[in-house]
Amino acid sequence: MRPVRTAFAGALLGTLVLAACGQTAPTAPSSTAPATSAPATSGSAAPASSAAAGFPVTVEAANGKITLPARPQRIVSLSAAHTETLFAIGAGPQVVAVDDQSNFPQEAPRTDLSGFKPNVEAIAAQKPDLVIVSNDINKVVSELGKLNVPVLLEPAATKLDEAYDEIADLGAATGNQAKADELVTTMKGSLDKLAASAPKDRKLTYYHELDQTPYAATSSTFIGQIYAMFGLVNIADKAPGAAGGYPKLSKEFVAQADPDLIFLADVKCCGQSKEALAKRPGWKNLKAVKNDQVVPLDDDVASRWGPRIVDLAQTIGDAVSKAAGS
Repeated sequence: MRPVRTAFAGALLGTLVLAACGQTAPTAPSSTAPATSAPATSGSAAPASSAAAGFPVTVEAANGKITLPARPQRIVSLSAAHTETLFAIGAGPQVVAVDDQSNFPQEAPRTDLSGFKPNVEAIAAQKPDLVIVSNDINKVVSELGKLNVPVLLEPAATKLDEAYDEIADLGAATGNQAKADELVTTMKGSLDKLAASAPKDRKLTYYHELDQTPYAATSSTFIGQIYAMFGLVNIADKAPGAAGGYPKLSKEFVAQADPDLIFLADVKCCGQSKEALAKRPGWKNLKAVKNDQVVPLDDDVASRWGPRIVDLAQTIGDAVSKAAGS
């Protein structure tokens, strides 16, 4: 079975996920950095103003309160979502290496480092003064801590507020708080505008496909929260196993539900398309297939919780407008 490409299914799907996708939020021991006197705390609170660029600063991440004595100049990101955020908030020049799944933006210094098979020696060879991860696989947080390398564990967001908080955390940790706050404000405004402009007079139903087996995402997930902004009704909410957030649907269940819209987050990974769906038993007569309401998504955009959430929402909003007018 092909792995499921989603950033938000980690807790349920575990090893089925590709790198840059499914991050969980383990409780890891705190990574340590040199202690400093009276640092500010971000969780996300404003950094201290007593030193240049607001340092020292303490950021409250999933692995505890991490103190950074000075503005990091050699950042390593092992999370594609966080790589996008770092560049969006102006921390790109501080980033010296990113993982093999960090393919956006193009100028990110991509390496063969892996967030899903982290090699502590290879990471340390980059001489980082900050490492950012979304998952504590192989106890990478504590292992780097033994080398006195500060690590921020920022797991996959399960709701929009968590995504905004993590952006603020990265802003505080990198000395780019103002730009991070500006980014969050812009994202919120853009999402509100897109949601407000979408027609909601019809209760359109939808199915979001994570992979072709097929796994889906319910309304309780991060991705489901974005769809809910547009008044869409998720067929997966009534599926067996829906309580876990990412049920594996039977093809018969989807055919019986006959959603108005189908969104595919398995295009690049798994080659899915409207034509491919039409070949599945009982699917060629689905409303979404017949009415050309199958929406291919960029797998990466649909599986990350960084700045390009707005791009995903724009695609959803366009699809809703088209379907409502048909």
